[in-house]
Amino acid sequence: MRKHFYLTMTVVSAMALTSCKKLGALSADNFTVTPTPLEAIAGQVPATINGKFPEKYMKKKAVVTVTPVLKYEGGEVKGQSATFQGEKVKGNNQTISYKVGGNYTMKSIFDFVPAMQKSDLYLTFDAKVGKKTVTVPEVKIGYGVLATSDLLKNTLATANAATAADGFQRIIKQRQEANIKFLIQQANIRNSELKTTSIQEFIQTLKDINADQKGKALTDIEISAYASPDGALDLNTRLAEDRQNNSEKYVAKTLKTNKMEADVKTKYTAEDWDGFQELVSASNIQDKDVILRVLSMYKDPEEREAQIKNMSAVFQELAETILPELRRARLAINYELIGRSDDEIKAQFASDASKLSNEELLYGATLVNTPAEKEAWYQKATQLYANDYRAYNNLAQLAYAKGDLTSAESHLNKAKSLKADASEVNTNLALIALAKNDIATAESYLAKGSGANSFKEVMGNLQIAKGNYQQAAGNLNGVNTNSAALAQILNKDYAAAKNTLNNVKNADAYTAYLKAIVAARTNDASGVSSNLRTAIQKDSSLAKRAAIDLEFANFASTIESLVK
Repeated sequence: MRKHFYLTMTVVSAMALTSCKKLGALSADNFTVTPTPLEAIAGQVPATINGKFPEKYMKKKAVVTVTPVLKYEGGEVKGQSATFQGEKVKGNNQTISYKVGGNYTMKSIFDFVPAMQKSDLYLTFDAKVGKKTVTVPEVKIGYGVLATSDLLKNTLATANAATAADGFQRIIKQRQEANIKFLIQQANIRNSELKTTSIQEFIQTLKDINADQKGKALTDIEISAYASPDGALDLNTRLAEDRQNNSEKYVAKTLKTNKMEADVKTKYTAEDWDGFQELVSASNIQDKDVILRVLSMYKDPEEREAQIKNMSAVFQELAETILPELRRARLAINYELIGRSDDEIKAQFASDASKLSNEELLYGATLVNTPAEKEAWYQKATQLYANDYRAYNNLAQLAYAKGDLTSAESHLNKAKSLKADASEVNTNLALIALAKNDIATAESYLAKGSGANSFKEVMGNLQIAKGNYQQAAGNLNGVNTNSAALAQILNKDYAAAKNTLNNVKNADAYTAYLKAIVAARTNDASGVSSNLRTAIQKDSSLAKRAAIDLEFANFASTIESLVK
């Protein structure tokens, strides 16, 4: 009997010891995950896990390491572990009370891979009580990853690459100036002045305009006559006016000789203090700072003249070098160079493109409609003007639009070799880097892209890639592309996204797919169905994505009918 009693007590003691060393299973109810489902942002999947050890769970000598594990078809990835300890364990980990339990928060970030769209988030446990390892079953606490942001790599196809603009101007304003100098206190035009180079060029310009009335057009002629600021004001006024009148007569005679008509605008300046100050400032006169100070101190013309004449040595030098230059009349022909018309440019390209300027070739590419036609113009520009980066950049733009990133990058590298700091080239290289998911390189190029016409658009796409959706939507405001709509969806501006998608110029399968996402997020079942049907018809591979896309989790029957 005594032997049986000892045996019973031994079994009871063993059972009690064993129960002390067990921790037992935890329930999914002990955990919450934010967000649920998880979401891919900037190529990563962040997760915040809030957990609770129930009361009387954490043995006083227990140490438990908790590890999040995201499992998906073909692999799994572990998150950051956290370790917790019982009240009698000496260590630096968070202590959990045996009697009341305890709460904790863990944060993990997983590098996103597309297969994670269909996945499960587990917690695994590495537990010991004292020196003995105990088993705590893993717990499933979450499911799937919302991967809408990952559509960026697909939506970038409709992004606009930067154009290197042409400098073509059909009408270019020109100006030809000439000067007639007069002797002191005289207004008659000397024959020697009419033989100067500037006057001869003035006359030749009029003749050229008259001979090429198709390519040049006379606008008007300006005559500005002056007197130097020395001497009495009334004398200078009369001199300046007479110089104006005599110059006007000369111009009228020249026009008549060439059988031309023009609007002649005249004016005179009695005392040319502005011209005086300009010439003094540019001179090497020893005391020019003193003269300039006098001009700034005295506004009255007579006082100015008196103060300057008081510096007799200086005034003598002025009289010899500065004042004679101010006794003049300036003649100016304003005319226009008239370039080829659009039809003439296209005709010249067809007959002999080598006679077109580089600007005409670059401009001509904007006059044709198809990418193949544009490419022909740009290719010709690279042949005839091989040192200009712009045609290479625009060939890259065409290649990018076709989805040929290899050719686009090759053209851009050539363009960059010709002009390394070209904003359009750097912006386009940033766009290609984004398409390759190389965010750091894209940022580096875009830092040198300010000023390109699509700079803000590419910046917006970069912000999507970085997870800055509000900034992305701001930069892409007014742009009608798939990626602009993607930014608005991720920024939860569904009305704006719907409007953008309705205005995408070359709508593709992803345009329809994004419309389906907008419909799903606004609980439009018919919109989900019709747009997904269109998307799958255009790209059958989207059926597989739609089947696991958590955007459509509430439309299971619709998805099932479409992806059969």
